[in-house]
Amino acid sequence: MPGVVLVVALGVTCRETIGKIWTSGPDRFILIFNQQMSGQTPDNAQPERGLAMLIADLGHVRLHYRIDGDPTGAPIVFANSLGTDLRLWDAVLPLLPKGLKVIRYDKRGHGLSSMPPAPYAMDDLVGDIEGLLDLLGITECLFVGLSIGGMIGQGLAAKRLDLVRALVLSNTGAKIGTPDMWETRIAEVNAGGIAPLADDVMQRWFAKDFLHTPELEVWRNMLIRQPVEGYAGCSAAISGADLYTPTSGLRLPVLGIAGDEDGATPPDLVRETVDLVPGSKFRLIRKAGHLPCVEQPKEFAAILSGFLRETGHIQA
Repeated sequence: MPGVVLVVALGVTCRETIGKIWTSGPDRFILIFNQQMSGQTPDNAQPERGLAMLIADLGHVRLHYRIDGDPTGAPIVFANSLGTDLRLWDAVLPLLPKGLKVIRYDKRGHGLSSMPPAPYAMDDLVGDIEGLLDLLGITECLFVGLSIGGMIGQGLAAKRLDLVRALVLSNTGAKIGTPDMWETRIAEVNAGGIAPLADDVMQRWFAKDFLHTPELEVWRNMLIRQPVEGYAGCSAAISGADLYTPTSGLRLPVLGIAGDEDGATPPDLVRETVDLVPGSKFRLIRKAGHLPCVEQPKEFAAILSGFLRETGHIQA
């Protein structure tokens, strides 16, 4: 049923016994606690920060998401890249200003979200985050999207300007690659899985220096452990997306961020995309590839924090 949110809280205090399930509220919030404690009732029980796993059931898809920071703060939404999950932003979040309500999610077919039958269209992915934000009552967020996440952000802003007041397009484009390129990759993934492509993907994702660090294995493992159908389905969404026309019609603050060693979405592509929007800004991060939030989190967070203040999303 649409509108069901499951909260699985690890180590959360509550008055009832282990395994107690509560149902309350107009959206049927179901809370599942795994530790017997005291002092909270179903109406006021709240998971501690960082301990909750939340699933939004939108009917056509179930999205895993997290909310961190100030529950009453200015909303900022993060959308991650193909082949990653919401942990992509872990190194950046502690470096951001206080007073933000931080929302992250796993797109369909990735992380802990469900996997509807592939292939997907970009409209499907845009509709997913639209549904999540509507369910959570979020409007006028600052949306940060990386790679396919940036394409989702462009589509969402064009469709629902009431949801997005400012847009950060990191390592993305209005169109990425060619249909032939994506068709080949989808065929290879469906035939042999993601692992045979992983080394080439790492070369596109990261700068040369990062390729020799132990941390590389973390991101390679994250990539190859994504579901094949989900990866292929989202690849099809990228293949079929051409956002030049809707993005050129946007009139809101836009910031583009690129890595100077990005082998997937080169800086010129990112700059070309944000230049479609009058008044947009562009920043280049050195010694970074496709995921500058991983390689250079301090610089990424500083650039993002400046944009948050410039747009008035938080107080300077």
